[in-house]
Amino acid sequence: MLVGFDFADDAGVYKLSDTTALVQTVDFFTPIVDDPYTFGQIAAVNSLSDVYAMGGRPLTSLAIVCFPEKGDLEILERILAGGLSKMVEAGCTVIGGHSIRDDELKFGYSVTGSIHPARVLANRGARPGDALLLTKALGTGVISTAIKKARGQAAWIQAAVGSMTALNKTAAEIITASDNADGGAPRAQFEIHALTDITGFGLIGHAREMALASSAGLRIHSRHVPVLPGALECAHEGLIPGGLKNNREFAECVVGFAQDVPEDVRTLLFDPQTAGGLLIAVAAADAHRLEQRLAAASVPVSIIGEVVESTKPLIQID
Repeated sequence: MLVGFDFADDAGVYKLSDTTALVQTVDFFTPIVDDPYTFGQIAAVNSLSDVYAMGGRPLTSLAIVCFPEKGDLEILERILAGGLSKMVEAGCTVIGGHSIRDDELKFGYSVTGSIHPARVLANRGARPGDALLLTKALGTGVISTAIKKARGQAAWIQAAVGSMTALNKTAAEIITASDNADGGAPRAQFEIHALTDITGFGLIGHAREMALASSAGLRIHSRHVPVLPGALECAHEGLIPGGLKNNREFAECVVGFAQDVPEDVRTLLFDPQTAGGLLIAVAAADAHRLEQRLAAASVPVSIIGEVVESTKPLIQID
């Protein structure tokens, strides 16, 4: 076992040989949008993300379905079709699954991927001086809450769904790109020290995991953290999911905020994300080049901070 649950990493990694290791993960949840097909897409993107967050390539998946006994099977068909569309886009083969009767609908996948044992990107390894890059904007949690309360505007929903249905595949391929221009062994194009995806624990929760696993501190510039259209309005109006409150109660103790950071911005930093982006710790010398490469491939990305020596508080927000 190369990666287990010691540092709350995104997936497990098990070495098979000197050149091959398996990346394994599982994730499923209840609907966060009304359209069954879109829900299936989001569930698939979310499940695949953990493999990408380790630097791996998804190979196979197993569907996990909890569905009401008297539920409309056409709805289930649309969910499965949506999930399959994203698995096909990812080049990941759905080889089966399991279903049970459940009064509450739930859907997701167990995903297996592959990676070279020497190329695993864990959430530990960030070094003082590294730049922090974030792909995708924050706010899917508060906007999903607005949807449930019938207070979400069409433009907000469209932007959130667009983010949640976008695979992290392109970003992961760029992050892990290598070359052997001199004819020798392949070399990484970017010096990546740590990688994780931003999901249920929010940006602060997953940043905390990276900092603790790396025995380092983080400084995040709140004005550079991208947010989805409508997210600040939702936070200001109190459209707060239970997960956000839990995240804040758990992790706010390791955060120090500058006095001028607005309250709605502070709130969004704890917002639980579904199918969120990647948080990348990269050598400072490679940061702008990586940012440009990602942006050129239409991956939304921002440099949001840097890794510092371990401090108290662990995460500083200005």
